Amino acid sequence: MKERILLFTIFFGLGIFLYIFQNYFNTIWGLAFLCVLMTIYAVFSTLAYSFKRRILKKYPEVINKDFKPFVTVMIPAHNEETVIENTVTNILSMDYEDFEVIVIDDRSTDNTASVIKELEKKHKKVTALIRTPDAFPGKSAVLNDALKLAKGDAILVFDADATVDADFLSKLVPKLEPKDVGAVQARKVIRNKNYNLLTRCQNNEYTLDSYMQVGRDSVKGAVELRGNGELIKRAALEDIGGWNNYTITDDLDMSTRLHIKGWDVRFCIDTVVYEEGIAYIWPLFRQRRRWLEGTLRRYLEYSGEALRSKDMSLRARVDMTAYISECIMPLWCVMEVLIRAFKVLAKDAPPHMLYSSIIISCAIGVGFFLALRYALRRYDNFTRLEAVRDSIITSVYLLIIWFPLELFICCKILFFKKDMNWGKTAHGLIMEEEKHIQKEKEKIST
Repeated sequence: MKERILLFTIFFGLGIFLYIFQNYFNTIWGLAFLCVLMTIYAVFSTLAYSFKRRILKKYPEVINKDFKPFVTVMIPAHNEETVIENTVTNILSMDYEDFEVIVIDDRSTDNTASVIKELEKKHKKVTALIRTPDAFPGKSAVLNDALKLAKGDAILVFDADATVDADFLSKLVPKLEPKDVGAVQARKVIRNKNYNLLTRCQNNEYTLDSYMQVGRDSVKGAVELRGNGELIKRAALEDIGGWNNYTITDDLDMSTRLHIKGWDVRFCIDTVVYEEGIAYIWPLFRQRRRWLEGTLRRYLEYSGEALRSKDMSLRARVDMTAYISECIMPLWCVMEVLIRAFKVLAKDAPPHMLYSSIIISCAIGVGFFLALRYALRRYDNFTRLEAVRDSIITSVYLLIIWFPLELFICCKILFFKKDMNWGKTAHGLIMEEEKHIQKEKEKIST
């Protein structure tokens, strides 16, 4: 109810502001001003990262080789029989010495539990946790159950389809050493990015996210965890009371609560966790729907605590405000265009007033295009032509995926009861397809 009231207040307030003030002022300048502020902040964070790199070249970061906490790796799995063995085998090949692996079967209806039990028999470092059918649903509840068994001073969370390089933990652990750092997030990369256009766009989207996370890290802003490849200090976990069982995005919820408590979250661009991209449009919509709903709900839920917190840094507050404006901007654009269109049709305003709103909306799209192009050039080493081509394609992809979803989620929060619909992402589909294709080839050859 709190989330609904707050979102309604935002909608109502913004609508009244636009409708009334359009009679006295050109409110398009308010939207333009918001765009300018976001651009300035993006440029500032980019320059901060460039400055940080120059400093590190002159004065390389000193790594404390004695800081080697025992790490508990947690891998939740729900109906993941096709990928879980490969994931666990890969994780066990990390060159870090002191770690254990807890693999959790979360009420699977396939053969996942049996596979996990066999892995426990094969490997000393592996512990199998089989949850009962009546256990509380959701990834947060799974991780909280595993935390009761965990021996580590740090907790590393992977998705069931994750794969990493051998030096993953060796690179990530040193970033966790400072006393104020509560968690570190690795860069996420789509393993099957060349499978089709959709997986390529997802990887480009992840690259854009990495660019933003690097900037937030450089200004010590409100860096966010991404669920897969996140390393969390146990003391920080205990300080915030573990994972929130009543959220559909455990990572984003935890990120905000860590910042409110004064913990810093860092981003490690040089450490990569690979995951499987979604090859089909409707499963992708379900996943992004959950991500966006979790994003909006946690901002609405924790806004009061963030304002009242004495521990949250000013930089984190400013950074979080900048990213909240990303959620407000699409709503503002839609309402601006709709109100102006209504006035133009009613002949209460000249047509050029509508054109200015459309021009600003296009300018926002150009901003995302330029950010994408920069990110692809810097972090994926694209050529100029490749960067332009993929930036155009991915900008269209982002518009199709995120814009209608935000409107849908706002309506859902306003008019429907909150649910815990997880919208699980299916893994291993591409692996199964490749096996099927290989079998067909073998039949043909024989």
